[in-house]
Amino acid sequence: MSCCQGLKINIPKGAKKIVLAGNPNVGKSVFFNALTGMYVDVSNFPGTTVDISHGRFGNDVVLDTPGVYGVSSFNDEERVAKDVILYGDIILNVVDALHLDRDLFLTLQLIDMGKPIIVALNMMDDVERNGIKIDVDKLSKLLGVPVIPTVAVKGKGISEVKNQIYNAKVGNSHPKILEYIKSIKDKIENQSEALMILEDDEDMLKKYGLKPFNLREEIYRLRRQRVDEIVSEVVLSDYSKSSIRNKIGYYMLNPLTGIPILFITLYVIFKVIGVFVAGNLVEITEGTIMKGYYEPFIKSVISKFVKGGVIYNFLVGEYGILTLTPTYVLGLLMPLVVAFYFFMSLLEDSGYLPRIAALTDRVLSFFGLNGRAIIPIILGFGCITMATITTRLLGTRKEKIIATALLGLTIPCSAQLGVIAGMIAPLGVKYVLIYLITIVSVFVITGTTLNKILPGESSHLFIDLPPVRIPRILNVLKKTYSKTLMFLKEATPLFALGAFIITLLNETNLLNYIQILFAPFTQNILKLPKEATNAFIMGIIRRDFGAAGLTELALNKEQTVIALVTITLFVPCIASIMVMFKERSKQEAIAIWLGSFIIAFLVGGILAFILL
Repeated sequence: MSCCQGLKINIPKGAKKIVLAGNPNVGKSVFFNALTGMYVDVSNFPGTTVDISHGRFGNDVVLDTPGVYGVSSFNDEERVAKDVILYGDIILNVVDALHLDRDLFLTLQLIDMGKPIIVALNMMDDVERNGIKIDVDKLSKLLGVPVIPTVAVKGKGISEVKNQIYNAKVGNSHPKILEYIKSIKDKIENQSEALMILEDDEDMLKKYGLKPFNLREEIYRLRRQRVDEIVSEVVLSDYSKSSIRNKIGYYMLNPLTGIPILFITLYVIFKVIGVFVAGNLVEITEGTIMKGYYEPFIKSVISKFVKGGVIYNFLVGEYGILTLTPTYVLGLLMPLVVAFYFFMSLLEDSGYLPRIAALTDRVLSFFGLNGRAIIPIILGFGCITMATITTRLLGTRKEKIIATALLGLTIPCSAQLGVIAGMIAPLGVKYVLIYLITIVSVFVITGTTLNKILPGESSHLFIDLPPVRIPRILNVLKKTYSKTLMFLKEATPLFALGAFIITLLNETNLLNYIQILFAPFTQNILKLPKEATNAFIMGIIRRDFGAAGLTELALNKEQTVIALVTITLFVPCIASIMVMFKERSKQEAIAIWLGSFIIAFLVGGILAFILL
């Protein structure tokens, strides 16, 4: 069976739909894993790039929802959360105990929807650490639903939540809001939809053919007032126990101290991932293991059944599906992906990642982005393919297009960056600055231009600032494993398709024709040797292949800078292009692909005109 307006999930007859709901970064994933164990699946919500995790709890179905601050339709995450919650039978609302004044807004909205609810009051250790006391019994009485204190990452309270989940109750709605709901309930199927209509939800108004009631602000005001009243009654703070973590969190956000901390953090990440992993470790995994052992082995196996020819080349040739794909995915990408997700999980678990987003929000707003976009940008220096997938976390279509375009155009991946650094460092400071100023200028001009010409509005940054804490290594490793596995599942088929296309071009001699076709552009516009064309074509297959191809050419300093700028701005590798087509519409992906090609040669040509 299916539920939630097109989401295909197998729901047995008579099974209850248990929905997890909560703000971002409140620990919902821990509860989801505790309820479902190993029986987990992920479905892409129709019409969006948002994934929904679902699994079994006994005979019932558990559905996770994206972290949201309210049930509405302001972005894809909220729209998906709303559609799942509307059809849920029991709501497990996970609340950050340290941020009751923020999280209870969603709790009261869920209560106003008339849903049976149980509240997991999570992160109680942070509450105690900050000298705060919460009267849990009084909170439960005021809300009218069970409230269970938990420390999910340590397993505290989990078993009680599992035991009490079927004792979920319909809570105490605000009398005035309930009065509004009753006034239209006879026209609407259920209380949840009635509330959405009163809050002027566009989708629900369209469903019933109604005009806006213009009550959203009034209902939000009443709900916020009620949150403040509850918090004042159940929370007691002892500010003398304010921990050093609060001071560290302040220094991370203050631009005077936050920017140096950010640069130091990024430098450490670059040294580990961009130098050690991309260089030393990948040399072992890709060079020694995959090319030294795996490829000879698989070629010897296939050669027993296929003696050369086209089929042999498609399977285990230079760009073969069984050679290039595993070598690329497991030998090159997997170490980088694991390392990046490990650091990202460390930053997230420590509470630093949201602070980076808040710190960079003002700068990124000039390009039509908010602080969340710093995440795919940072990831882009590891792998553009992976970073393009993570643009899903951005709120609007406009932001996703801008971020995808900037990633494909101006951010060199770690594999390419290593080759570029090795070529440009010996040229001296002057040429390093020319390269950096050119790339940064293209980033700024492209971002601001797209922000002006693309229709639609960019979303504002509403982000949770969890307390600064020491990361729990087991939690970090679990996140790293699950995100790496998800990336490999999504990316591997795309790499295989890319390998097939490249082999097809090579076997039909189209690759040579493309090289001949673009040679005049390379010579006349960029003023580079015609052999540089091969490097650009190879860059489509793999970005570092293209950059490495330039090392074999006899170029002077000026030509080297021109070539490196062009190869950086040139179209991303075929795997990234495939992901781009998957994440964006065909028209958007083609526009970004052609745009990066034109801009690369245009900027390279201008640089050649100035320098040569």
